[in-house]
Amino acid sequence: MTETILQKLLELEQNENIKILYACESGSRAWGFASPDSDFDVRFIYARPLNDYLGITELPDNMGLPVNEILDIGGWDIKKALKLFLKSNSTLYEWLQSPIVYQGDLTFVNDLRKLMPRYFSLRSGANHYLSMAYNTLRDDLQGEHVKLKRYFYALRPSLACLWIVGKQSVPPMEFEHLRVMITDNEVQIAIDELLERKKVADEKALISPVPLLNQWLSDTLDWCKERIPMLSSEKISPNDLNNIFRKYIQP
Repeated sequence: MTETILQKLLELEQNENIKILYACESGSRAWGFASPDSDFDVRFIYARPLNDYLGITELPDNMGLPVNEILDIGGWDIKKALKLFLKSNSTLYEWLQSPIVYQGDLTFVNDLRKLMPRYFSLRSGANHYLSMAYNTLRDDLQGEHVKLKRYFYALRPSLACLWIVGKQSVPPMEFEHLRVMITDNEVQIAIDELLERKKVADEKALISPVPLLNQWLSDTLDWCKERIPMLSSEKISPNDLNNIFRKYIQP
């Protein structure tokens, strides 16, 4: 599949006259809990030629290919990506940590990674993950039967939020790294059991709710919610990001 993805990215570069600076896996395959039938969520950052940015009309700031059951390929223009980086967009900060990188300019990626600790707003990031986890717990994990994969869509943002509150740093993307925040061994065992089931279950698999995990999620999110207002939300100058933009747009 990697060869197919690289070919699709090359076709985008040639057809759209862009340069892809970074392309990675962004979904469950990168998070570490893919199902056998999980699709490939490929995300990329691209730059256009300099003259394109000097025109009076605004160009589209994203592009991609039609989504099918196997491939979901889409990307952001560098200008949009850097604006979102300035706003501490958690999705972008995850992309830059993906363990599955399809292609990329290492200098560009490292330039951004070095800035992550300074530009990441702890309060904004924590609120993002808190909201995501609360919504999943409330909307998807309360029925008589629930989708197995939705537990991981609640657990991962809950742990990311817990990481931010507890360690006051950018949370890792991968689920396994986030699990160090769990101190209850019974919760760890329950998660291990779900991971084993997910390895062989399809994306639509249903299970009975796991009361232990529901309670842990509720308690953890309540604990984080009380402490998020104390986190830093300092605004940072965009100067470094302006320099990166000028450095990587094509001559």
